[in-house]
Amino acid sequence: MSSFPAASEVRVLTPQWPAPAGVQAAFTLRAGGVSRAPFDSLNIAAHVGDAAQAVGENRRRLCEQLRLPGQPAWVEQVHGTAVADLDASGAAAAAGVPADVALTRRPGTVCAVQVADCLPVLFAARDGCAVAAAHAGWRGLAAGVLEAAVAALAVAPGELMAWLGPCIGPAHFEVGEEVRSALLAKDGGAAGAFAASPRGRWLCDLAALARRRLERLGVAAVFGAAACTYTDRARFFSYRRDGQCGRMAALIWLES
Repeated sequence: MSSFPAASEVRVLTPQWPAPAGVQAAFTLRAGGVSRAPFDSLNIAAHVGDAAQAVGENRRRLCEQLRLPGQPAWVEQVHGTAVADLDASGAAAAAGVPADVALTRRPGTVCAVQVADCLPVLFAARDGCAVAAAHAGWRGLAAGVLEAAVAALAVAPGELMAWLGPCIGPAHFEVGEEVRSALLAKDGGAAGAFAASPRGRWLCDLAALARRRLERLGVAAVFGAAACTYTDRARFFSYRRDGQCGRMAALIWLES
């Protein structure tokens, strides 16, 4: 018999985008799980110090409520550009593999990335032949994680659509000159995504940077990115705000 309280509704956002039939996606919120503070309550990350039993129960409830066709592939995110092709490895084998993009063309395989301020980006081909999830913090954006995702999908950029999930907003993402320089190194025109802060640093708009990268790649159909994880404590975890905290998940899959 479970030692956890009776299940409450797992809270998720459903991306509002014109995804093709057969493409399913969701973004988890922080409510509806069993984790205790500071991971309360729907923490899906196993690497943040939360009790393993609680994380397992949260993941079980998530799979059950969303009727996922299988366990998501929980890759080990390292703020890089590596891509996990889940069709080659399988979701179970990909667990713990260092990667910041997961992709599939196979129905029934669930791509996932975990976030708590970084930007999650979901991709879908317009004909429903492929989907991917990317983890895009500033390091990943600077390194080219979105470029790596588009290249790995091997779909003409004009035939892709992208959804930008909740991330830290520009009013709260203060960075130093070294971060700004790294993000402008390959695209000096992205200076508009930064505003000088009163403390002599820079306020950085992650979503604007991602939109610009996608547009330069030829991905014109870009949706989402309206919510700030830092400001909305009730719905979102935020590492920048809280330090030790849980993680949310952006999930995408093809129906079987």
